[in-house]
Formats: sequence, structure tokens, C-alpha cells
Amino acid sequence: MLFFCPRALCSTNFLKESLYRLLSTITSINITHTTGTHFINEKWSNDYISSLCKRKQFKGALEAFQLLKRTTDHYVYPSTYTNLLSACSSLRSLESARELHNHVLMSGYEPDTIFQNHVLNMFGKCGSMKDARKVFDQMLERNVVSWTSIIAGYSQNHQEMEAIRLYFQMRESGVMPDPFTFGALLKACCSLGKLELAQQLHCQVIKSKHGSHLIPQNALVAMYTKFCKICEAGNVFSYMKSKDLISWSSIIAGFSQHGYEFEALYHFKEMFGLGIYQLNEFIFGSIFSACSGIMQPEYGKQAHGICIKFGLEKDTYAGCSLADMYARCGLLQSAETAFYHIDSPDLVSWNAIINGFSSNGDSNKALILFSQMRHVELAPDDLTMRSLLCSFNCPFTWFQGKQVHCFIIKMGFDSNIPVCNTLISMYSNCSDLPSACRAFNEIQHNADLVSWNAILTVHIQHNEVAEVFSLFKIMLHKSPDNKPDHITLVNVIGACGKVSSLEIGDQIHLYALRTGLSRDATIGNGLIDMYVKCGSLGNARKLFDGLESADVFSWSSLIVGCAQFGLCEEALKLFREMRDLGVKPSPVTFVGVLTACSHVGLVKEGWALFQQMETEYGIVPTREHCSCVVDMFSRAGCINEAEAFINQTPFEPDVVMWKTLLAACRTRNNLDVGKRAAENVLKIDPSNSAAHVLLCNIYASAGNWKDFAMVKGLMRQDGIKKSPGRSWIEGKDGIHVFLAQDGQHPEREKIYAMLNELCLQMVDFGGDAPVHV
Repeated sequence: MLFFCPRALCSTNFLKESLYRLLSTITSINITHTTGTHFINEKWSNDYISSLCKRKQFKGALEAFQLLKRTTDHYVYPSTYTNLLSACSSLRSLESARELHNHVLMSGYEPDTIFQNHVLNMFGKCGSMKDARKVFDQMLERNVVSWTSIIAGYSQNHQEMEAIRLYFQMRESGVMPDPFTFGALLKACCSLGKLELAQQLHCQVIKSKHGSHLIPQNALVAMYTKFCKICEAGNVFSYMKSKDLISWSSIIAGFSQHGYEFEALYHFKEMFGLGIYQLNEFIFGSIFSACSGIMQPEYGKQAHGICIKFGLEKDTYAGCSLADMYARCGLLQSAETAFYHIDSPDLVSWNAIINGFSSNGDSNKALILFSQMRHVELAPDDLTMRSLLCSFNCPFTWFQGKQVHCFIIKMGFDSNIPVCNTLISMYSNCSDLPSACRAFNEIQHNADLVSWNAILTVHIQHNEVAEVFSLFKIMLHKSPDNKPDHITLVNVIGACGKVSSLEIGDQIHLYALRTGLSRDATIGNGLIDMYVKCGSLGNARKLFDGLESADVFSWSSLIVGCAQFGLCEEALKLFREMRDLGVKPSPVTFVGVLTACSHVGLVKEGWALFQQMETEYGIVPTREHCSCVVDMFSRAGCINEAEAFINQTPFEPDVVMWKTLLAACRTRNNLDVGKRAAENVLKIDPSNSAAHVLLCNIYASAGNWKDFAMVKGLMRQDGIKKSPGRSWIEGKDGIHVFLAQDGQHPEREKIYAMLNELCLQMVDFGGDAPVHV
């Protein structure tokens, strides 16, 4: 046998190492059942356990230590204890850590500061700061490592304030921090959200001799990134003399997360060009996210090629990020291919690919992927269900959405508030208001703010304004924990504008002032729009003048309002002020400006502005803009120009354009153009009563009673009746709606009596009384 060979065939150390390797393999298989194992001697026992620790066979090392205690009385070396402390730290085994520490104390060994520092680190890693603090408080001597270990332990175990308190005690005791101390403290500041303290630590890092050390510099980059101070993070990174993979990964992730995607790509290119780093999956995750953020799949494809070169295409994290990037860029086939290349897709990966197809409106593929996910026996979570529900966004997908709703109930997700919120939105998108209301009613007692906002939005979209007011009232009185936010108020303010309810609008405005929400730009713009729609231009202008910085929405609302209520010169003046201040007009702005030009007869200026829309501002005219131009020509009596413009529009003219021209023909008694306009209206909408009535009036004005009778006969034959005019007014007891020649209103006798009195007064002042009252 080799051990009895008279001449050594290899070194003693090699033999001993081989023996340790063999025995460690045996021990790792089942040391607890090896009843016949005996430790040869004290030195061999300690060397054997230490060898297991060095080979990272920590569980086997602890089992060997237990066997050593049971079967021998061998003395355990301090170095062996140290290795076992590291084993407990790596396994995060608090039970083993306490047992080992007790064994040290009972063995009679008097630990020095270095050993106690290892104990502090072990208890910190195992999550017991109570045990760590007890050891720390009993230490006779503490060095910087002692303080750093206890501070890092508190920071790692979510007791950041205690870590910071200990840092100040450390400074008072005269111990200066080292790079690791600063690293732990900066991490604690990030968790607490204390930017000012972190900046003070940055100053101390600079003043200390550790300013150029990699650990605090990496911690500073991560800290500034966490606080969205990406420029400061970039400055720290640029002054680093030496950088490692963590440095590059942190800055690339920071740029990618905070909207500096091109900077992220630039740094990635620089890092890759150095050719000294082994890129990891987290860097590729940041790069793929950056590519999707700027919608640049070509850059993503190049990064994909590099990812393959580094062998990370099949990695779960990198592959998931890659699939998500392709899906966000609309390359669904590439996204699916990337997903199926992942070796072991986890739940996050499945959610990403399902969400990708859902976001792109492919509900069928999203359902297929969901079915495949269930086939591999992976349980969905609430994010899976929400992603799936988002794909059902039109009435044609209602049945699929209903089926998924049944599955949600079966799996118990019907009590999950975020899932139910998505259900409400799904039914709204599928035009199923009753189901959306039922979904909300089932969670109303536990509804959160998102739930209330969702149901308010649903009713606004379906023009159920009265229900919006009712729900808002219930929310305020029966759900006090859900304080309305800017989304809530925007919905309610929009409802006020829809029915011109100035009284309720004023109350909402006061509520916004009282809660401080009026400072939100969205709320301010919504209030301006509401006051405009309610005809209160004075309040709208007062709000506008009080804005810190009016944006294009603020300007547009006021311009449109002035144009609608006849203050056309004021609208044009506002438009000029807006341009002088450098605010770029929007399509809505031009609707207001063109309307103003139409009402005051500024045909040349209006036509010039219409042409500038596309040439100077890059705004492609819509049907609404073209309708304004038709109205502008028609009001100015340029009937032929209006007709020519309609025929030259790049899209099919709609009813509004032809009706506008038809009304102008009625005013100007232009029979020929009027007939053509009426014919075009009736081609699009054969039952349009307004077109029939206008055509009758044109024939009557021209004395063409034959054609007048013919049109009237066609109306009777087809059952076409003129829609009565409608108006409303807000009173103390609600909103009153009035119809022309209304015989059903409960106050009709008083109304007609007042109208007759007004008619008599008109006659007294020399006016002509209306024929029909």
C-alpha cells in the first residue's frame, strides 16, 4: 500500500490533502451515520474540519464538529473555531452559531478581539443582533473592525437607526472609521432615505484617507443612484481611479433606471471596450431595460449578440430582461424566441412574457402562454392575473375576460384588491359597466384608493356623471382612510365640466385648496377647463394667472374657452403671448385659435395659422381643425372656397364639415352648394334630421315649394323627426333639463308664462316676438 512504501512517491502535504479530500467526500455523503469513524489525533481532527471549511463544505464541517464533540475530548484550535464561525455565517444557521459560541465559552478558551470580531460578524449574518450586541457590550477592547461589524450587522438586519447611533458612539470613543464602516453606513442611509446624512458621510469620506478606496466609492455611487441623484453618482464614478465590476454595474443600472438610457449604453460600450471584465446578467438586464426605454431594438439586438458571446442568453435574469425588451419594442416573435431559450423560466419570466403579449393586445397568445405556464405546474401570482386581464381591452375579448374572472374566483384571487382593480378596468374597456360595478361592490368595504379611482374613471368614460358625484360622496363619508388624490379630483372635476355644474365645481375647488391638491398642475388645468365649460371665464382666468408655470394644457383650455364664449380677440392675444413665451402649441390650441379667427372673420390670419400648424409646429391637421376652417370660410361668406377645401382634405370629409357648409348655405341662400352639401350629409347619415330641416329651409327661402314638399314627404315616409333643442340650468335642487316645445316639464305652466311675459317686453322694446313660444 502507498502509506507503507519505503520511498516517498509524492510529498507528505499532497498525501494529507488527498486524504482530507477523500474523507470530506465520505463525510459529506452521510457523516451522521458513520458510526465507525474515529478521529486519529487532535491535530488531524482540527486540520480535517478546517479543510472542509476551506472547501466550502460548511454543513459537513459542522457535522464533523458535532461528531468530534460526541466521540472525543480533543482540544479545538482557535483557528478551527474561526473557520467554524465562517461556516455558520455562510449557512445563516443561528442555532449552530449559538451552539458553537456556547462551546467556545465553556471550553475555557479566552477569545481575543479578533476572534470576538468574527463572532460579531457571525451573529450579524445569522440575523441575531441581540446576541451580537451582548458580545459587543462585553468586549474589553474594541477596534475599528469591532465597530464596523456591529454597525454592518444592524444595517443588514433592518435596524439602520441603531447602526447610525453606534457610528456616532464610535466617533466619540476616538475610533476612526475604515472603508467598510463607510460602506455599511451609506447602505443604512439609503434604507432610511436620509440623503442629507449620506452627503455628510460623503464629506467625511473625502476628508479621510479612504476617499479613493473602492468600497466607499462603490457605496457612494449606489447611494446617489438610490436617491435619484444620478449626476452626483456620475461625478463620483468619473473620479474613481480604479473601477471593478460592481462600479460599472451600479452606474449603468443607475443611468438605465432614471431615464439616462443613452448614458447607460455609452458606459456599457466603454466598459466592454476595455475587455477586462466578465460581464454578468445584471449588467445585461440594465442594458436591455435601457434599450426598451428608448425603443431602440437595434441596440438591443447588438447587446443580445454580446450576451450570447458571454454565454448568458439562457440565464433566467438576462433572458427575462431580453424577452421583456423585445416585447416592449413590439417584436413579439423575438420576445417569444428569447423566452424559450431560457433554461429554467421562473415566475418572473412567465409574467414578463405574458405581460408583453398583453400590452400589445394579443390576448390569444397571452392565454396560450398562461396555459403553458400552468402545464409546467407553476402557480400564478396576482401579477400574472393582472397582466392577463390587461389584454382584454375591447368588447370582442369580453368572453375571454369573463373566463379568466372565473379562474380568479377559483384560485382565490377575488379578494386580492389589485387584481379586482384590474378587473374593474377590464370590464370598463369591454363596455360592460354593470360587471365593473359588481366587481367594485364586492370589494367596496376593503377598497383602496386605486379601486375608487378606477370606478370613478369607469363612470366618467360611460358618461354616468350623476353616479360619479354619488360615489365621490360615499368615498368621502364611508371610506375616510382613502383620501382623494389628484386622479380622484380630476375625475370629479371632469364630471362637473360635462354637465356644467358650477356649484359642485366650486366645492371641489375649495376641497383642493384645503387639502393642498390645487398645487398639482393636473388639478389646476382640470379646474381651468371645468370653469371654462361652466361659462365662468373669470374664475378660469383667475386660476390661470395664479399658476406658477402655465403649460400648454393651461393655455389651450383658456384659449378654447375664450373662443367658445365670443372673446375671440382675447383668445388670439393669449395665443400670441403663449408663442412669445416659447410654449409650443398643441392640436387643441389650434382648435381654439381657428375658432376665434372664424368668429371674428379673420380669414387670412386663420388660413395662415392653419398652414403654420404643419410647417412650423409639425402638427398634422385633424378633421376637427378642418371643420374649423370650413366654418371660418362659411361664416365669411366664402361658400365656394369652403366647398373646395372640403373636397381637398386628405381624408374622407365627415358629417360635421358638410353640415357646417349646409348651415352657411341656408344663411347665404346658396341653393346649388346647399343641395350638394345636403346630399353628402345624407350619404353618410341618411336619417340625419338636421340636414333634412336645413335643406327644407333653403328650398323655402328660395321659394322652391315643390322641392320643399318633396323633402318633407321623404321625412314623413322615413319617420325622420327633428330632434328637439335641449338646454339645462343648475338650480338649488339639482340640474333642470329643458326641451324645445316641452310639454312634460313639471314647471311648464310657469315657464311658458314667463316666456310670454318676455315676448311682450320684446315687443315693447320694438323687437319681433317669436312665432312659437
